Amino acid sequence: MVEINLFRNARDAIVVEPDHVIFREGDRSDVMFAVVEGEVELSQRGVVIERVGPGGILGELGLIDDSPRSATATVASPARIVRVDKPQFVYLVQEHPTFALMVMSVMAERLRRNPVVSSSN
Repeated sequence: MVEINLFRNARDAIVVEPDHVIFREGDRSDVMFAVVEGEVELSQRGVVIERVGPGGILGELGLIDDSPRSATATVASPARIVRVDKPQFVYLVQEHPTFALMVMSVMAERLRRNPVVSSSN
């Protein structure tokens, strides 16, 4: 999994406790999150599909296409996360092209793990 450590020293990281739901499947997508410490589970229809740890991101898809959340994100262990809204995301993409490539790599990895996509390759 690609690690995006751009947020490692962010001063605006928030501490979240286990079982805290960051967002739910179907919610409006207006921010993404970067995991600095701990783990967050992504689930669809109640089934865990991925655990995102330090250096991982979640919720990025909604910033790109403005669609509702495709998964629920629940904190699995004490964590520190950074909230990234659309203006911050656009700034990072413009100022740090490697950030955009890393986000695309994360999205590609997630798509390739989806059995429907993988079986058609």
